[in-house]
Amino acid sequence: MRPDAYIPQSGDPSIRVHHYDLTLDYKVTTNRLSATAVVRGTALATTKALSFDLVGLRATKVTAVGARVAAFHQSDRKLRVSLASPIAIGEGFEVVVTYAGAPHPRRSRWGTIGWEELEDGALVASQPTGAATWFPCNDVPSDKPTSRLSVTIDQAYTVIASGVRTARTNRGGKSTWVFEQNVPTPTYLMTVQIGRYVEEVVSLAGPVGRLFYPPALAGRVHADFADLSRMVSVFQSLFGPYPLEEYAVVVTADDLEIPLEAQGIGVFGGNHIDGTGGLERLVAHELAHQWFGNSVGVSKWQDIWLNEGFACYSEWLWSERSGGLSAHEKALAHHGRLSALAQDIVLSDPGPDLMFDDRVYKRGALTLHAVRLTVGDAAFFTLLAEWSRMYRASTATTADFVALTEDISHVPIARLLHEWLDLTPLPALPAVDGGSPFSRDASTVPPPEPSLH
Repeated sequence: MRPDAYIPQSGDPSIRVHHYDLTLDYKVTTNRLSATAVVRGTALATTKALSFDLVGLRATKVTAVGARVAAFHQSDRKLRVSLASPIAIGEGFEVVVTYAGAPHPRRSRWGTIGWEELEDGALVASQPTGAATWFPCNDVPSDKPTSRLSVTIDQAYTVIASGVRTARTNRGGKSTWVFEQNVPTPTYLMTVQIGRYVEEVVSLAGPVGRLFYPPALAGRVHADFADLSRMVSVFQSLFGPYPLEEYAVVVTADDLEIPLEAQGIGVFGGNHIDGTGGLERLVAHELAHQWFGNSVGVSKWQDIWLNEGFACYSEWLWSERSGGLSAHEKALAHHGRLSALAQDIVLSDPGPDLMFDDRVYKRGALTLHAVRLTVGDAAFFTLLAEWSRMYRASTATTADFVALTEDISHVPIARLLHEWLDLTPLPALPAVDGGSPFSRDASTVPPPEPSLH
């Protein structure tokens, strides 16, 4: 396995991790973490050294089950474990790391990412390389392991984490929360959320729904997430069954720059809810990521449009299905906006500096709309559902999308997709014929939403 060109210093190409078993003991008031990580995986090449990403925390003991650790060394980015004898290609390994410290975000070209203190709690926002701020890991999107997570914390706090909560015990003023994640999940989507939250179970169409929020925000939370069940139903009708057992929404008392997606969890700041549904599209966006980005993942960050373009287009589909503007009206507005911006981005390979540029999100959504206009609704929605089914709990590439589009539509669409994906000029949207459901008067194009994603 080759390193991801966008994050060449992350991960170890000689290994694949299958499971993390993490035991964390965290003190909110002092931001002190003491932890043990058991990492199980397979060697992809014969090697005497294993490398794990770990930033800002210090390993104090490293052992390996069935093998002798000759030495371990730690730099500011890596924990390197030298074995007394090599492990062969295809051979399994199990490494146990004891570590501790004051977790904090790491600086990156995309800002600070990872474990972050709140006013009274903590959150983890790891995309794309922040997981290393709270556990030793192979921090690449192509690895999708399972996990078990145990978090011990002061009893006043609630813990939300990746997976299904299987236990909670109280002892000596502390609570231990245990979560099992049996769905393959990349490290950047593993998360811990800690705060003084109310927990409320809500009825969703399929998965168990949970809301976590500060008591003072109850009214705004109930108003802004009142349509969550209907949103889940609409997306299941379009994309197929919800891919997990649960969906949790966490609303922090703190303001956050942007909402965050994790496996089975959407995280919103207090500034993202207003009690009037003013930012409803963000609710749709983070929910849609459970299909696009979390279940169907990318094997390399170059293909991030497959995450963000799909989630953005899902916003437009929710608007269309819930009585708002049609996807075509949304597309016209955003096409006009992008036309006025610099034409210097290649959607299929935007480069690491531009991978989170809002133009990737919107041009990705426009690409999907261009496909829809070209192949028709029947083939397009079959494509979305089949994409979600075929690559469920796995990874996919842009080439996979192009191939599946042609297979399902029986339309030679590779040239159109080449223009949208591989060239910098923004193509025109395909013409809408008189019989199209989008042929209504769109002479008054609505203004596009702000670029917050």
